[in-house]
Amino acid sequence: DAICGNYLLTKDMTVPREEAIDLMASVGIEEFSSLPNKAQVTGKEIFSAMLPDDYNFDGNSKSMPPDHPDHIVKIRKGKLLSGVMDKSTLGEGSGLLLRNIHKRYGRDEMVEILGRIYRLGNEVLLRYGFTTRLSDADLSSDATIQIDAIIDDSYVHVQKLIEQFKNGTLELLPGRLISETLELRILERLNKARNDTGQIVADTSDQTSNTMAMVKSGARGNLINLAQIAACVGQQALRGGRIGKGYNGRTLSCFRKNDLGPEARGFIKNGFKKGLRPHEMFFMAMTGRDSLMDTALRTPKSGYLYRRLANALQDFKVEYDFTVRDASGKIVQFAYGEDGIDVSKSEGGKINVKQIINSIE
Repeated sequence: DAICGNYLLTKDMTVPREEAIDLMASVGIEEFSSLPNKAQVTGKEIFSAMLPDDYNFDGNSKSMPPDHPDHIVKIRKGKLLSGVMDKSTLGEGSGLLLRNIHKRYGRDEMVEILGRIYRLGNEVLLRYGFTTRLSDADLSSDATIQIDAIIDDSYVHVQKLIEQFKNGTLELLPGRLISETLELRILERLNKARNDTGQIVADTSDQTSNTMAMVKSGARGNLINLAQIAACVGQQALRGGRIGKGYNGRTLSCFRKNDLGPEARGFIKNGFKKGLRPHEMFFMAMTGRDSLMDTALRTPKSGYLYRRLANALQDFKVEYDFTVRDASGKIVQFAYGEDGIDVSKSEGGKINVKQIINSIE
């Protein structure tokens, strides 16, 4: 909610100065001199009041295309000059802005700023409203025709692959059996069909809807989720491939034995809004059960793996000559991680020199 609220606020929102002061007061700001003395105040100017006066930052808004002026997040002396707040700047784990504030001002100051920013985002949604509708997933008749044509074309292509497999004319992939080649080719074609339908949904959906605001800001969901609701759920994967287990020679009792077609092996051509057919619901249940079992089994395995790893590495440390050594003084690495970079203070294993220079200007 907070990410979505700050996204809408910093994107193109403009409010009267009285409302801006009310917003700031609701999140604990008592000094309003930083707010421009004009009748209408932009969301960027309101957001700037949450930041320290000496703070500089450079980053990117992933919610904006590269050629858009707001793609570059630029903060100078506590003023948000360009950019939009989204998951890439405020998100958990991936929020570069919050990590940068923590690194520069420390834990206590970061918690205070984080609290103000998140309360501001929630307050924006409470005051101005935020509702998603089922009609956000509506498609035009032209888009529906295009999607149906893509799925029908993929079915024809898959049928040709199956015929080539049965005739022995299917071109083998390097290092694969002919049956493995068939499955990989079919998966590739069906996944392409789902991606193409998803692109049509993305292009034809209302870009100003609140559903798209959630997707673009990264607050919740993605375009694939929207495409699965509006157009086509797509191929259900089980253990890395199409569904093959079930009854003797077939996945469900309603299919012919040894049927290799898309629908008989877990492809769902309908979207959630239109509704699933009975066999499609069963395929969804199969993959859902598999993911539940995987989650239940992975938790103890990963915990035990971490325990063994921590015990094996507990006597390793970085010495004053920057080498990594064990308890007996044997050199394990000449530089920590082979590059000497502290991953907790880097972005993707790289040192952001530009960010360091801007922070000391």
